[in-house]
Amino acid sequence: MEPVLDEGFASKFATEKETPYTRWVAAEGLDIISGHYVRDLRALELKPWDRRGGRGVFINHDASRTSNDCYVCEIPRGGALAPQRQLFEEMILVLDGYGSTKVWNDAGKEVTFEWQAGSMFAVPLNAWHQHVNLSGLAPAKFVSSSNLPPVLNIYDDVDFVFGTSRDFPHRFDGEQDYFAAKVETKGLLLDTNFVPDAAALPLISAKERGAGGGHIRFSMAKGSMNSHISEFPVGTYKKGHRHGPGAHLLILSGVGFSLLWTRDDMSDLQKADWKKGGMVIVPSDSCYHQHFNTGPTRARYLALRLGEFGLTSPAAKDGWNADKSIKDGGWQVEYQDENPKVHEIFEAELAKHGAPCRMKAFLADKCHGEVGPTSARDT
Repeated sequence: MEPVLDEGFASKFATEKETPYTRWVAAEGLDIISGHYVRDLRALELKPWDRRGGRGVFINHDASRTSNDCYVCEIPRGGALAPQRQLFEEMILVLDGYGSTKVWNDAGKEVTFEWQAGSMFAVPLNAWHQHVNLSGLAPAKFVSSSNLPPVLNIYDDVDFVFGTSRDFPHRFDGEQDYFAAKVETKGLLLDTNFVPDAAALPLISAKERGAGGGHIRFSMAKGSMNSHISEFPVGTYKKGHRHGPGAHLLILSGVGFSLLWTRDDMSDLQKADWKKGGMVIVPSDSCYHQHFNTGPTRARYLALRLGEFGLTSPAAKDGWNADKSIKDGGWQVEYQDENPKVHEIFEAELAKHGAPCRMKAFLADKCHGEVGPTSARDT
């Protein structure tokens, strides 16, 4: 299944086409999918990745190609990827299969943990690691996001990025519980390096994002990569907002769509329909986006991108700005301020799916749907 790409929309954010990073990807023998939408990560065409011993493809919009990247990698059945260390940060979500990862440093300290479909974890900075497929019957597949592009573009030296002998013990020092699943949160933040099942992780109420949704943010491997999970009920949608570039939104559950636009009149509006296994890419900090649940169950996504410690643009504090109204200097469009066509599109899509609208409590003067949820499962 081919990814959907609107060339006109992509060209709005076009930057320099060739960089040390893009030259490296080409030298690896892999492609870069440049778009804002992928229907199914599992259906992408993968090419042999000889150096790593698997197959892969990169997914990266032109506009975010200098902030962070994303790739899908397959580990052959009963096989393993080659050991690797790297002077950049990486977060991984397992799409299919089950296996293990060994992490070690030059001091000889090591940890091995197991993962399954839905597991999420971070690779410590410059630690050696190796991913192993424990199934002899089927390949394992994962999707990853990293801040390799700015690192490689700055140094323009592949051997330095992948071959520097340097431990960072304050990041990883062989702690045996390093990849133990943590549950205690500080506000919306969960400090952990491993999540057993991202689709089932309990979330925290986050009414600021709208429609009674749940939310949780992660601090992983003491790095600057940013990640969070958001979930919203049946027949509802989240508030429109924008933030720093390069967000790769992985759909963990549900059926729905996203809208993306940059102009105040929404004349360049783009719509991306999604379901479990799909991805929406937010290319630029000038790109507003909004997510809608049109299915029979709650919808949940995982967002991976470069965090505030890795950005010097006004997006550096978007962890706060993205949740603050534009009338208060933030980057969020409150329900009462949104363009009327947003709700019109939502109700039209609900009608196609035969689903009820449950936004009346938030949009009493605009919504023609039900007053509220019909069961506890929808709240």
